[in-house]
Amino acid sequence: MSEQDPHPSDAFPKAPTVAEWERMTPAERQHVIDTLPNEVTDAELSPPEGDAHFLGKLGPFEALRMFFKRSGRAAYFACELPIYYPGARRFAPDLLGVLDVEDRERGQWLVTAEGKGLDFVLEVHVGGDRKKDAERNVRLYSSLGIPDYFIYDRGRGQLIGHRLAEDRKSYRRVIPQAGFYRSEALGLDLALVEGRLRFFIGGALLPEAGELIARLERLTAELEEKRDAESERAQVVEQEAQAAVGRADRAEKRLAELEAELARRGPPVDKKS
Repeated sequence: MSEQDPHPSDAFPKAPTVAEWERMTPAERQHVIDTLPNEVTDAELSPPEGDAHFLGKLGPFEALRMFFKRSGRAAYFACELPIYYPGARRFAPDLLGVLDVEDRERGQWLVTAEGKGLDFVLEVHVGGDRKKDAERNVRLYSSLGIPDYFIYDRGRGQLIGHRLAEDRKSYRRVIPQAGFYRSEALGLDLALVEGRLRFFIGGALLPEAGELIARLERLTAELEEKRDAESERAQVVEQEAQAAVGRADRAEKRLAELEAELARRGPPVDKKS
């Protein structure tokens, strides 16, 4: 345990080591899955930070989940899910992503059972002690081999990216290019836009759920306006058609009256006879 880590590893539940897992029977492994806690304690989480913290992870979660669903690539994203690496202390990041796995509801992520560790982690910081995200998590996540780790510091309006170095056990900082931070694991770019963390692909912004709903509402309103306008035009056309039919009926009736009148009068008299 690091001297700067206030929580020793033995204080929290841990998953079996790889060697222990390999020695287990299927029933014993299932017992581990069933009994490892799906909840974390207050001591393992940062103090509550209100809407700024909640919304800071909700927007990115929605954008990533919707993008990968539309792309057709299997991916799983979750917020504050208990994570169990073999023999390591449990942790629950603000946002995590794993690619090429089934997207289904989970109560925990047990690496040995899932067959894969995390690909992407995002921590959202609003206030208080920054050491947990900026120091302790850097050491922990790099030691576990998590490829991409980003810190979204809302308090300072900063984005900090970490990517595994060649040794696969330490991080190097991600250098932004024109304000964009590349996530190699996700194949996406990250940037702060008006103080909010947003994701991009090929320069195009990934929409969040609220934006898609607003767009849908606008399109629905436009469609209704067009439908109302078309309905009004149809009513006008129908009225004009009815008026034309009425005029034709009246003209036909008048023609019949004139023909009848002519028939009653008989053929014209030849005055020269």
